Amino acid sequence: MLTVILTLLFFIQPMTYDEDLTITHNDEVIQHINRNQFAENAMLHPFYNLGKIQQLIVQVEKEIHEQARNAKIKKDGSIKQEKVGRQLNREKFMEGLFSYLYGSGGSNIEVPEIPIHPKVDSELLANIRTQEIGSYVTYFNPNNKERSHNIRLAAEAIDSHVVFPGETFSFNEVVGKRTKEKGYKPAPVIVKGEVTEGIGGGICQISSTMYNAVDNAGVKILERYSHSKRVPYVPEGRDATVSWYGPDFTFKNVYNQPLLIRTRVTNGQVSINVYSSDVVDFESRKIPGATKKLPEEIELDTQD
Repeated sequence: MLTVILTLLFFIQPMTYDEDLTITHNDEVIQHINRNQFAENAMLHPFYNLGKIQQLIVQVEKEIHEQARNAKIKKDGSIKQEKVGRQLNREKFMEGLFSYLYGSGGSNIEVPEIPIHPKVDSELLANIRTQEIGSYVTYFNPNNKERSHNIRLAAEAIDSHVVFPGETFSFNEVVGKRTKEKGYKPAPVIVKGEVTEGIGGGICQISSTMYNAVDNAGVKILERYSHSKRVPYVPEGRDATVSWYGPDFTFKNVYNQPLLIRTRVTNGQVSINVYSSDVVDFESRKIPGATKKLPEEIELDTQD
């Protein structure tokens, strides 16, 4: 009887393992773990805490993740090379991890990677900047420092952006939310026909300039709203108001070639040019844009 009791006590004790698993990346140690960190009390064979295992995978993923970077045209006209990113190959990493957990002795895992290729590379940029198919220029007062600053920030967010065939461009999606944290400053905006102060004031000059440039290029305008008050930088009815929580400006690339958007802000002038490859046939595909009046209920967050 005593032998049976001792045997049962032996089997219900938690199993302990002293050998570590070393997780490395590019020959650098990024994690040391031990089976005891994940084991649950169990008879005969350990069960492992899947929540803790998932936490480890997320930690390793964050440690090695690197975002891909698109190629970009610099101010001097040269092309800044793209950069291939990387992410964790979860399937292979879990194979090595569970092999260690249910095995014996110590082990080592070199973190397996999956490359993240950028959407736009230098070869593509070189091929689609050969023919200008649309452009537009507007002017602003450079002495208004806050507004000028906002205009430059929005222009930089769009510069070198590529719109692929059949793809829809969204101004709000590409530029992102206009916040103090991103560097945007208070400047005049139009709210329900009245001029007031708001974060990001001035960005509608970029969206309006862009609307006229891409409309000249013959894209399909999907969403475009006019301000509730006339603006001075474009002819009446040729503006495009945008707001993060309200109206957006969107268009679709109807060509079988990608489009390259270039922006330039200098000495009180905004210029936006649209380029594509030398084989694009934009004259036969030119589609006039449609104008929509901004509905009263979404005018509250309109930015000039």
